[in-house]
Amino acid sequence: MPSRHIVFHPAPAPGDVAQALTARFEDIRREAKLPDAFPPDVVAEAAAAAGAARLPERDETAVPFVTIDPPSSMDLDQAMHIEGAGDGFRVRYAIADVPAFVRAGGAVDSEARRRGQTVYCPDERVLLHPKELSEGAASLLPDQVRPAFVWDITLDADGEGTAVEVFRAMVRSVRRYDYAEVQKGVDAGTAEEVLLLLKEVGEKRIALERKRGGASLPMPEQEVQEDGSGGFTISFRPLLAAEDWNAQISLLTGMGAADLMLRGKIGILRTMPTPDQRDLSRFRHQAAAAGVPWPKGLAYGEFLRTLDRADPRHLALIHEATTLFRGAGYTPFDGTVPDQPDHAAVAKPYAHVTAPLRRLVDRFGLVVCEALSAGIDVPAWAREALAALPEVMAASDRRAGQVERACTDAVEAAELAGHLGAVLDAVVVDVNGKGVVVQLIDLAIVAKAAGTARPGDSVRVRVETADVSTGDVGLTVV
Repeated sequence: MPSRHIVFHPAPAPGDVAQALTARFEDIRREAKLPDAFPPDVVAEAAAAAGAARLPERDETAVPFVTIDPPSSMDLDQAMHIEGAGDGFRVRYAIADVPAFVRAGGAVDSEARRRGQTVYCPDERVLLHPKELSEGAASLLPDQVRPAFVWDITLDADGEGTAVEVFRAMVRSVRRYDYAEVQKGVDAGTAEEVLLLLKEVGEKRIALERKRGGASLPMPEQEVQEDGSGGFTISFRPLLAAEDWNAQISLLTGMGAADLMLRGKIGILRTMPTPDQRDLSRFRHQAAAAGVPWPKGLAYGEFLRTLDRADPRHLALIHEATTLFRGAGYTPFDGTVPDQPDHAAVAKPYAHVTAPLRRLVDRFGLVVCEALSAGIDVPAWAREALAALPEVMAASDRRAGQVERACTDAVEAAELAGHLGAVLDAVVVDVNGKGVVVQLIDLAIVAKAAGTARPGDSVRVRVETADVSTGDVGLTVV
């Protein structure tokens, strides 16, 4: 399921509500039993590994890789290079070589298995690996020689993959971009060739995704801004086309990984069922609430592509579409191919291998694919871990989901705290035994309300309570 990313912007001199919100974030982490500081032995082992990694002999530092990440990111998992190859393209995608630094069964490995993934809170991150690795020796920072798993993928003129190879090598990123820089350069026609090719390949891959019946949901950032007088506003940052293009390279690699695993009959896939009809019905009501037409017979994946990311209401709808991406899990196999290997949103088999600094399972998927590509046996430590990974990742996903939901509730309570007693326009998007669920028309908020109505009804609700310290809000249909 796609993750929501909340960016919290307190005023220079935070008011009482901002301080309460920060305190609530701390409580949420505690309630979810997220780990805090890394134990001393984990930090010591990471620091030692940073200077004594098992480095590959192959040298690919002549390839001018670039990275594209949010401006503040230091845990850089991926670097890319794209060039023309006859009528098609050659994509090289370097992924941080975390296994070079993490000893199987060691302190860092054990702690990473306990954590499962990096968890993003509005005010801080709870990291999967110590900063000595995730933001230092293993990160593909610019102008640094780093070990990586290099995916070498050949595409035809339509952007369809024709061959894939993965190997370990030393690489160097020559430049770091953020998404806004990429978009500005491409729009102005001043971007370097690799970025122009990223746009071309990205758009071709999006066309193939649509042809497959895939459903893409790049999640917007939810920005929470204190206005300086104790109030808050919630908005969604419009996503850039460059973020879609970049995501398509990651998806391309994940599909290549799944193909290697299925042909080799060993690996771990990211699988997901088709959306539940109840969730589709609810989402249709949410679309109606936002005033967005959904033509009869139009598949949900195509409908999502009609949404205007510059429209705050449409962005709020994208935010709520996460309900259509439920049920994703991990399917390990060894010797026998799974009966159901597909990921419904990707509309093909798919595996997680592009974020090993931030997600545990990717480390093992990379090792499996590198061995299969080379025609050698998968290392025993990786093979033996496959069966246990789904439970580890499911527990981690539950914690991350709990934190995500609680943080969203808290920031929505912070905004509604400035509207106590107000009567607001809303549309009913769902009905349950305890009342209704409404989407507010002028605020990017979906919440429960006391009262009766039918899905799709236009209603007015009064804001009775909004408690930032618990994230609880009380709405009543009037």
